[in-house]
Amino acid sequence: MHVNLENAEQVIEAARKKAIELDTQMCIAVVDSGANLKAFMRMDDAWVGSIDIAIKKATTACFFGMATGALGQLSQPGKPLYGIEHSNDGLITFPGGLPIVDEDGVLVGAIGVSGSTVDNDHEVAAAGVAVLGVSEMPAHPWRT
Repeated sequence: MHVNLENAEQVIEAARKKAIELDTQMCIAVVDSGANLKAFMRMDDAWVGSIDIAIKKATTACFFGMATGALGQLSQPGKPLYGIEHSNDGLITFPGGLPIVDEDGVLVGAIGVSGSTVDNDHEVAAAGVAVLGVSEMPAHPWRT
């Protein structure tokens, strides 16, 4: 099942509220389970360069069913996924992208957030995910 438009808008609104709480401007993207853009918001004064980053964070989290920051840890020199960011027309492997997993453990979409520190990006993304479910997929062989 895909995240629907109403759900995507709820995710964006929760993320937007968290960004306001953190006093920052963000670009927020939500993709469905096929990594197709479902909804997007660029808050006033958010960086234009963050548009592409937010969308790619959401896409990356969806493609691999894991937080972009976790993928980043696996893609460092000497790690098993080194260089993966060059695949799939470019991935983002730093925090701010999270899968959206429903109560049955099914990936229904993902969120990507960009526009502040990676810690803030992650926190804003997590606030969006919390509206619909969780960001952890069931066990995966790359997780330790």
